[in-house]
Amino acid sequence: MNVASHLVRLGGVASRADLIAETSRADVDLALAAGEIVRLSRGRYAAPVAHDALRAAGGLCGVVSHRSAALHWGWQVKQPPPHPDVTVPRSRRRRAHYGSDVCLHWADLAPGDIDGWVTSRRRTLVDCLRLLPFDEALTIADSALRNGSVTPAELRAIAAGMSGRGARRARRIADAASPLAANPFESVLRAIGLDVPGLDLRPQVVIADKQGRGRPDLVDVERRLVVEAESHSWHSRRGALRRDCRRYTKLVLLDWRVLRFAWEDVMFHPDYVRECLEAFVALVDGPTKVHEARKSAA
Repeated sequence: MNVASHLVRLGGVASRADLIAETSRADVDLALAAGEIVRLSRGRYAAPVAHDALRAAGGLCGVVSHRSAALHWGWQVKQPPPHPDVTVPRSRRRRAHYGSDVCLHWADLAPGDIDGWVTSRRRTLVDCLRLLPFDEALTIADSALRNGSVTPAELRAIAAGMSGRGARRARRIADAASPLAANPFESVLRAIGLDVPGLDLRPQVVIADKQGRGRPDLVDVERRLVVEAESHSWHSRRGALRRDCRRYTKLVLLDWRVLRFAWEDVMFHPDYVRECLEAFVALVDGPTKVHEARKSAA
């Protein structure tokens, strides 16, 4: 897997150290020289679409927005957008010559919504919470919390101040967002779990015994369920594989159940992941409780 592919898996934004850990120093330098990745800031890299968005916004007299703005602010996304997100005024005619290489949005932005050629951090969060699919919006919200761009209270306040289409879902995302999610892989997996009635998956919960403490990716404490986002690159190291085997064995001996999901299934086959989680809840809670949970969630 090349550097650009690793960057996509890391959410479109990654530190130099993270990329080198997945590949090598020489590979990262070659990818940068070839334009396969771009430098956001010192030691911080992004998918080329981050810079493409600035050029597109300048050409259209618009501003970089939505997922492209999230990348600009250093927030990881589920996957980098195939085309730059650009917002132009509502009065702008929807002309065919804009082409299909830009994802256009129409909105009248206040001066405070714009920071240079990019929507402000606050406006970017508003747009993403309102318009993106649930898993994509949660991924960006988690990342914004993780890198300190916003606090949980500030994020909830932003969502509480929204009205109209998407406002209710934005508040749900803000309530569920957590800085403890390690990466987009975990965020998307948690988003799937949040749509399973009765399941209560929380990130990085401490599980302790006499031999030490551990922090699985996701945990439902009541049902004693551990859900792991399995990284091939992590397990490609033999020592890491051995440590994880021991960790999973210990969890089972402590009467925890462990479900493990691959990146490809979480990102591209969410129905399979959801069905597995639903089957687990039905196994533990029984069909009656599952039916009641679905009714209360409806």
